[in-house]
Amino acid sequence: MKYDLDLSIVIVNWNVIDLLQNCLQSIFEHTKNLSFEVIVVDNNSPDQEVLTEMMREKFPQVKYIPNNKNLGFAKANNQAIILAQGQF
Repeated sequence: MKYDLDLSIVIVNWNVIDLLQNCLQSIFEHTKNLSFEVIVVDNNSPDQEVLTEMMREKFPQVKYIPNNKNLGFAKANNQAIILAQGQF
């Protein structure tokens, strides 16, 4: 099977916008010499509107899935894995 990217990074978020922002900044600052994508699934955080705006403004390259209810950690991961294009 041919993969488009080396790595897919999946992050499930719920109500930790500051930690998510720090995590994403770190990924983009320190990941070198490999092709990768980042997929963030938000499980209906109370601050989802603010999160959506932050993702649009600061991390437009991230695939972002805002859920309208908390689907749980496993199901949210599965939502992202379906979209993942990385070998790992």
